[in-house]
Amino acid sequence: RASGYSRKQHTAAWHRHFPPPVQVVGTAPISAAYCQMFVQPFNIEMLLFLAVTFDHFEILRAIGKGSFGKVCVVQKTDTKKMYAMKYMNKQKCVERNEVRNVFKELQIMQGLEHPFLVNLWYSFQDEEDMFMVVDLLLGGDLRYHLQQNVRFPEGTVKLFICELVLALDYLQSRHIIHRSARPQVILYLAGHVHITDFNIATTLTKDSPVTTIAGTKPYMAPEMFSPTTPTSYSFAVDWWSLGVTAYELLRTRRPYHIRANTSTDEIAHVFRTATVTYPAAWSLDMVTLLRKLLELNPEKRFSQLKDIQSFPYLSDVNWDAVLQKRIMPEFIPMKGRLNCDPAFELEEMILESKPLHKKKKRLAKKEKDMSKSNSSQVRAGDHLQRHLEMLQRDFIVFNREKHWPLTKPLTVLGGPGLGRLRGGGCGGPVLEELGALRAGETEE
Repeated sequence: RASGYSRKQHTAAWHRHFPPPVQVVGTAPISAAYCQMFVQPFNIEMLLFLAVTFDHFEILRAIGKGSFGKVCVVQKTDTKKMYAMKYMNKQKCVERNEVRNVFKELQIMQGLEHPFLVNLWYSFQDEEDMFMVVDLLLGGDLRYHLQQNVRFPEGTVKLFICELVLALDYLQSRHIIHRSARPQVILYLAGHVHITDFNIATTLTKDSPVTTIAGTKPYMAPEMFSPTTPTSYSFAVDWWSLGVTAYELLRTRRPYHIRANTSTDEIAHVFRTATVTYPAAWSLDMVTLLRKLLELNPEKRFSQLKDIQSFPYLSDVNWDAVLQKRIMPEFIPMKGRLNCDPAFELEEMILESKPLHKKKKRLAKKEKDMSKSNSSQVRAGDHLQRHLEMLQRDFIVFNREKHWPLTKPLTVLGGPGLGRLRGGGCGGPVLEELGALRAGETEE
């Protein structure tokens, strides 16, 4: 009452921002008072303080497309900080069977933070889309600069290699194979490179070897293409991709003539017969380094940070200065421009059937129409609706800024008069038998 919201408005806002059951991920300890806020559906001010939603951002312009969605520049209305927001339509993800990849990307990114990665800040959802808010890097990706006929000097590529091997070493320490390191997903900021796009990344453990073929063919390592039976591979595939990317930056073409539509048998034949050529203008040290990264045998390939750091060509590198971004490259993207294709903004404004900048009005109208009819009641056998409900239930909410409570997903479940708040983080299971968040939903 004090807030001026009616009970009906509170309930609608709760269900809009926190579709039950809710998963929350973070790192800080959790208290009983804090948990209690999650079982008071009508304390919407506290919930909106803790949660970040679409309403907290101003949409500025579209800047690109991801594998499963689009990307736009946004500004957080309270802090005025700028971010990149990737949004993915739920229905399209379900229809294309891409939900698992989106969830995997979220799960991986929520546990990562590194100077040479594009880091995740927030994730949330509404009834139409899933959102990921990440670092904004307005320098553009390396593919864009190659298309603009930029020629990268050897010193710049040498620094890029140093920065990227620090990122790959970090991922390796987290048991993550990126599987997609290429110019399109390596972004600039003040001349430094950052790896993004974790939608096909995977986790490698002793008990679960990786054998699936995933990636962009021209950048995929030879061991990923088995002509007969699937062969397991490891972190060395990312270092091969680094070698291909470095070669392409220096020469503006890749070392092997492989395209996205090249068959697996043809690729295997290329690796058996083709010879990589290196221009005479390149230094012998750079050529030797690229040969080590483009070694066909993964056992002999450079695939660890110590391999790079002990290499004579890089013996003069101050690795602490590299990590702290104190070494400036010879090429810095032009300031005052977006360094991306302007067609993305035109497509969003003209061709997109559900443009992001009209979302608030669209959802408000939909909610109003649904309140006047029973159209929200969906047939129990509706296959698409069941998958959308599962997506909404399992989505992981994340807020790096607030350090939300647990190191593992926290699930709020409940039924009429009973519920459980489950977690595996700092305090273990907490606050058993809390009140229900929503009537009719009980834990099996």
